[in-house]
Amino acid sequence: MNGKRILLIDDDPDYVYAVKMILEKANYSVRVSYSPKEGYAALQDGEFDLVIVDVMMGRGAEGIIVARKLKKDRELKKLPLLMITGIREQTGFFFIGDPRHETFLPVDGFLEKPVNTEVLLNKVRELLHSDQTAELKQEKQGEEP
Repeated sequence: MNGKRILLIDDDPDYVYAVKMILEKANYSVRVSYSPKEGYAALQDGEFDLVIVDVMMGRGAEGIIVARKLKKDRELKKLPLLMITGIREQTGFFFIGDPRHETFLPVDGFLEKPVNTEVLLNKVRELLHSDQTAELKQEKQGEEP
């Protein structure tokens, strides 16, 4: 393992299995939560370098609620957040250009399902090596950014 820990929050067991295998094959440590509630609990008892969350879970777009809640949390707001969704397949709605606005959808990356393996791994690497991730690591070690 490369020491990087990823929390994957998604309610689709088949998709979770596939993404988990891709990430583990790339030497990431992956913890899975099948609901936002499980995800919040995992974040309270574990330290992660990246969170991957699906938009559509449970009663609707619960992934957006997860993103907003994480970005409002003093401790978790600097944790990189990658949102993955199949919303185009479910609704016919798709995003043109940059699909997020930092106040509506406060995420660091956004990918649409089905995600190509290389695209996923490239985005994960990018987020794990961003300046934001470096600052988070320094804070965990008690250093000044």
